[in-house]
Amino acid sequence: MSKLDFLKNLGLEKQNSGVSTGTEWLTGNGSLIESVSPADGSVIAHVRNANREDYETVISLAQDSFQEWRKIPAPQRGEIVRQIGNAVREAKDDLGKLVSWEMGKIYQEGLGEVQEMIDICDFAVGLSRQLYGFTMQSERPGHRMYDQYHPLGIVGIITAFNFPVAVWSWNSMIAAVCGDVSIWKPSPKTPLCSIALQRIIGMVMRENKMPEGVFNLVIGTNEEIAETLVNDTRVPLISATGSTNMGRKVSAKVASRLGRSILELGGNNAIIITESADLKIAIPGIVFGSVGTCGQRCTTTRRIIIHDSIYDDVKNQLVQAYSQLENRVGDPLDSDTLIGPMIDEVAVKTFRNALKAIREQGGEIIYGGDILDGYPSELYVRPALAEVENHWPIVQEETFAPLLYLIRYQDFDEALRLQNDVPQGLSSAVFTRDFQESEKFLSHEGSDCGLANVNIGTSGAEIGGAFGGEKDT
Repeated sequence: MSKLDFLKNLGLEKQNSGVSTGTEWLTGNGSLIESVSPADGSVIAHVRNANREDYETVISLAQDSFQEWRKIPAPQRGEIVRQIGNAVREAKDDLGKLVSWEMGKIYQEGLGEVQEMIDICDFAVGLSRQLYGFTMQSERPGHRMYDQYHPLGIVGIITAFNFPVAVWSWNSMIAAVCGDVSIWKPSPKTPLCSIALQRIIGMVMRENKMPEGVFNLVIGTNEEIAETLVNDTRVPLISATGSTNMGRKVSAKVASRLGRSILELGGNNAIIITESADLKIAIPGIVFGSVGTCGQRCTTTRRIIIHDSIYDDVKNQLVQAYSQLENRVGDPLDSDTLIGPMIDEVAVKTFRNALKAIREQGGEIIYGGDILDGYPSELYVRPALAEVENHWPIVQEETFAPLLYLIRYQDFDEALRLQNDVPQGLSSAVFTRDFQESEKFLSHEGSDCGLANVNIGTSGAEIGGAFGGEKDT
């Protein structure tokens, strides 16, 4: 039994097509790319990209399938989604390992991401029987007036490497029960996750004799595929996950053709640690939020805003907690590992450059920040703690790495100002025993983020609630 048996179990080969319309796989006429595991630097497999000609083939079929899919009753569409959820359940262990090995997050996080897909399928199944409209009184005699929602058409889904399967499912499963079809353009850093998932979907579609072109996969370069998808007037809605810079480009291009966009972009998430905070729950919450997925979540904790009276205590406890993680960095498939590698050399370089900028702008690295020796790749790092000031340029940016900033404050209003005084507005949290502080934090004059948490960290979200941000997020 091999450590990488999950690759075979999921139907992945040494060379795989990156273009599918559901049950069928196109040869693909684009470049041949490698999927490299950040865990050891090995090539997992190769993928043949799509080119514009392949894209045209896919979108033409998607247009045709939309005409049929939208006519299928919503509860029947929900039944297909239910079966997809069950198929993912059956492959959960193998998919979790693939996510871990190709992306670098630890196996438990990989399983958690797959569970998010299962959960959103369950949610979408229920939604398929709750696509309500409204009936209202008309001012015209003998007239009935109501509104109802119709499917949009083709939904373009662009996903990032850090959640290579979950974010796709959030979009595609909801779109499917609403009568829409989708085209998925995944990150080129994690192509095998999308291929494995597409194979699972294909089996469900085949068993139910569903039209080809409902769930489509097009792996390719940003220049050839992403740009084409974003600019395509045949795609009324684009959902894109990535950096704020990417979001600005996507938003402008989609808006220029009067399309719609859903954007999930950068975060610069802060936790306020008040004078009354219970540090027994605050410290674990901070550590999990800051080092999980090696600091590569959009909801990763980036800043800790600490009351001056307990600043030194919190600082010392964080240094101690971080030092206890020394021996828990390693192979993401090892059950003892808590921190896996970063995704690639570009990410490590970004981490290093941020540490350099902190020193140049007057900050101090109080723990970590080095590249670890003795590992099978050069992508393993020691998470860093740094003392900074909130207004510094480097702190105003999102650094997608395990880098946590420590900032002092004197009173709660100042803490709120510091938290909100960054361009991003995704997730936020406060640890306090003071009811008035927690209520103010959650009020319209408190956190300006899309997500606000009390006595729990910034990381993660739940399927049943809205997920998204404000400002540059």
